Amino acid sequence: MAQEVRGVIAPGKDEAVRVETIVVPDPGPGEAVVRVQACGVCHTDLHYKQGGISDDFPFLLGHEAAGVVESVGDGVTDVEPGDFVILNWRAVCGNCRACLRGRPWYCFATHNAGQKMTLAATGQELSPALGIGAFAEKTLVAAGQCTKVDPAVSPAVAGLLGCGVMAGIGAAINTGNVGRGDSVAVIGCGGVGDAAVAGSNLAGAAKIIAVDIDDRKLAKARSMGATHTINSRETDPVEAIRELTGGFGADVVIEAVGRPETYKQAFYARDLAGTVVLVGVPTPEMKLELPLLDVFGRGGALKSSWYGDCLPSRDFPMLIDLHLQGRLDLGAFVTETIALDEVEKAFERMHQGDVLRSVVVF
Repeated sequence: MAQEVRGVIAPGKDEAVRVETIVVPDPGPGEAVVRVQACGVCHTDLHYKQGGISDDFPFLLGHEAAGVVESVGDGVTDVEPGDFVILNWRAVCGNCRACLRGRPWYCFATHNAGQKMTLAATGQELSPALGIGAFAEKTLVAAGQCTKVDPAVSPAVAGLLGCGVMAGIGAAINTGNVGRGDSVAVIGCGGVGDAAVAGSNLAGAAKIIAVDIDDRKLAKARSMGATHTINSRETDPVEAIRELTGGFGADVVIEAVGRPETYKQAFYARDLAGTVVLVGVPTPEMKLELPLLDVFGRGGALKSSWYGDCLPSRDFPMLIDLHLQGRLDLGAFVTETIALDEVEKAFERMHQGDVLRSVVVF
């Protein structure tokens, strides 16, 4: 039987979000209904609200979530009611050319629930953010979007692996292949950048250089494991990174801003044959121009990181275990916990740079 719950809706471009009653249908084949316990407020949700991703309003926002499976549809075998899960937005198909080649983290046919949640008042279909829509007491997802983890973890920290924290950690470990003794520079120290710092630290990097224009963010990056910081408003970051690495540049440079100017900094701040990882999300109109001879002459690798090139079924449980062992402080990413009706204020604090993550707790 369909259920009515409260959820946060973005009704139109740049309009204030509001809490509405939404209808969550019973799960169909391959689907699951999840009772959401916590959901982080991510920049991607703000992009949806601003119309920067699509114009398929109204959106049901929220995607960095953890909760408990309440019911499942026909054919679901990987999860069952009562399982504690983190939601992911790349449910792999298992049958595309990437999956069949043993690279499911590149799956070209990721999927979401087939049914739509709707507004109770009008019956209008909602577009769930990243196919999840978890600023709601309950949400409908594809069962493959549910990843079981140890229920001993706090939902408020577990859910952050659903997007930003996983993107940053994965950019360092999975995409950048940061290893013991490497030098790493991270440009942009928001939630994703700080997660890249934490991931580099976890991987055993010897030198981790954090770059930002905000001293508050640089201080937070130090607490996450950065060994050096550079305020690029005051200092040329390329020269500073080279100076800190014996004149050579970093082995891996992770660009967590998503702008052409910072990408160029990353490109020229790496060592010969070093790696650049783009994990910051650019906007459609942005263009990059580099001398092709420099691309050829410097060698190495220029990579983009999709969701930290993660495989949720592999990476989420591992990272939760590391957190429970005290080796990865996921709680450090949570600045505040808020109620469902405080999401609009959380967006304002995010825009002002006052928080790393606000987390809605139900």
